Amino acid sequence: MKNNVVEYVFDPENPPPLTAAQREELNRLATMDPVDIDLSDIPEITDFSGFVRFRDRHVLRPAKQSTTVRIDADVLAWLKAGGKGYQTRLNAILRAEMLRARG
Repeated sequence: MKNNVVEYVFDPENPPPLTAAQREELNRLATMDPVDIDLSDIPEITDFSGFVRFRDRHVLRPAKQSTTVRIDADVLAWLKAGGKGYQTRLNAILRAEMLRARG
């Protein structure tokens, strides 16, 4: 099976140059009044109890919980065929479905 996983390492000390379109968009956003920014597609998080600190960075992410799940063998083979990180891909698929189901 073809591996569709793309890896990209961002070096904050040496970022890639912005395109003209990216600069234009950033300038437009910089001059925008914050009340005019449409946040309707971003659910507000008010309960941070399920989040944990990620190492020493000040980034929060949902807490992970270990579990045992029975998955069809062909589904598991498909996930593993993508290489390392199949559990992360499974979590991303489940999260996308959860958010879609919430509407």
